[in-house]
Amino acid sequence: MSTTSRPIAATPEQVWEVLSDGWLYPLFVVGAARMRDVDESWPAVGSRLHHSVGSWPLLIDDTTEVLEIEEGRRLLLLARGWPAGQAHVDISLQPSGDTTVVTMVEDATAGPGLLMPKPLRDAQLHLRNVEALRRLAFVVEGRTR
Repeated sequence: MSTTSRPIAATPEQVWEVLSDGWLYPLFVVGAARMRDVDESWPAVGSRLHHSVGSWPLLIDDTTEVLEIEEGRRLLLLARGWPAGQAHVDISLQPSGDTTVVTMVEDATAGPGLLMPKPLRDAQLHLRNVEALRRLAFVVEGRTR
């Protein structure tokens, strides 16, 4: 599994506020092009984000589902983007002084992504998640000014 962490200059509550607003995910999830719908119960277990991935006009409509939640601390998601496949994405928040360390642990669980050698898959996911956490920091820190 690829593990990527970044400190964000905000409280865990401020970070959680962004993570619990499903409409904001295309602002920080690399590859997400648009949000089509968000279940009213997001981020409850079983709720889904209905998103599109890719670049227009080549968009794929799919969903991301909450598998586990620890309110204010952790989300385990099943991210789908077929025909590319699906992945588990575990996002956790840890307070650290005046910041919150956000950690993303991700790996493919089904589809063609599993055919890629694990070291190559981990490196690609890490680079993608470095950018995702950079974007998340921009959103969270921008909202707290």
